[in-house]
Amino acid sequence: MAIQAKPPVLFSHQFQCSICSPTSSLPLLNGGSFMFRAQRFRRKPLSLRLGAGSRSNANEPQDDYLIDAPVSAGDGFSFSGGKYSDEPSPSDEWFKQGKFVKAYPVGGTGEKAKDPIFGLTMGAGSQASGDVFRWFSVESGNADNPTVILIHGFPSQAYSYRKVLPALSKNYHAIAFDWLGFGFSDKPQPRYGFDYTLGEYVSALESFVNEVTASKVSLVVQGYFSPVVVKYASKHQEKLNDLILLNPPLTAKHTNLPSTLSIFSNFLLGEIFSQDPLRASDKALTSCGPYAMKEDDAMVYRRPYLTSGSSGFALNAISRAMKKELKAYVEDTKAILTDENWKVRTTVCWGQRDRWLNFDEVEDFCKKSNHKLIELPMAGHHVQEDSGEELGGIISGLISRRIVT
Repeated sequence: MAIQAKPPVLFSHQFQCSICSPTSSLPLLNGGSFMFRAQRFRRKPLSLRLGAGSRSNANEPQDDYLIDAPVSAGDGFSFSGGKYSDEPSPSDEWFKQGKFVKAYPVGGTGEKAKDPIFGLTMGAGSQASGDVFRWFSVESGNADNPTVILIHGFPSQAYSYRKVLPALSKNYHAIAFDWLGFGFSDKPQPRYGFDYTLGEYVSALESFVNEVTASKVSLVVQGYFSPVVVKYASKHQEKLNDLILLNPPLTAKHTNLPSTLSIFSNFLLGEIFSQDPLRASDKALTSCGPYAMKEDDAMVYRRPYLTSGSSGFALNAISRAMKKELKAYVEDTKAILTDENWKVRTTVCWGQRDRWLNFDEVEDFCKKSNHKLIELPMAGHHVQEDSGEELGGIISGLISRRIVT
């Protein structure tokens, strides 16, 4: 079931910071300070100021980064509401291209989500939407053409495939979606309808695929969500034409998250850092390869973390699940892809400048399992960001060999 996406209700931020203007790359807290004003309560706004330590001087003017939300908004102790300005933004433009698809039933008792510290009822962004989750997706091409589903990695968004979609739209029906917990899709508070375990993601993917198409599909998946997709594919080989893996974790050296991501799973520190849009989006996307993020793109990736604390809570939960379950899922991936009963045509595309996943043993794995390996020397971990147009051509060539609908 697809429903037309409506722009979320957002509240404007006030930025008063000489070192982090809305049009810069926002290097926060470098000699300045941070003020958080949630105004969660009617009588007195809740304020938190983090100083810059010994470098700050009481006699010097303090630069503040202000986030204000009205009384009716708030996700417990996190903020809610805000964007760079009232002018149209790249995030708005991307949102207009998509729609919501309803798939995968909401679990739990239906109780309203509360924050884990104060027990306050959380804002709408942290609540499950009705009985079925909403997935934000962007489609291109004729729906009568063979379907290709583009699946982003962790942490990222469907937006990462914006350069790939046009290359596929001529001959295919291409769909890029945000996983639950990411982008514009639903982000329920953990333990209130969705717990963000890898097993839940496997089941949720099955529901989404069945909702968007009844025909056979080709799946393209990047990074740490690859084992989830392989697990789904192993149960539904009859549904797939092709499986294309972009820098997937495949070896024993790939079973641990890099420190840039594992920090989000840490006790207390993880909760704090997962609410920081610069760590959660900018650093996570640029520290793993040559990708240099433009400000317009950064505004799209940061948007979920600026508009609700629910994005940070989801990031913290999935990081913990990945840290706990990734090793077993990588081992299962290796077993599935090398099993003699595996019949799905599989290709591994590898960005050679990946700083998170080592290329050692990947070539040997592909040779032993008889899977095609395509190396992209100029790409890093997020292949679709570094070489989007080239990747679109590669995907189109791979799945055009033999399409069964």
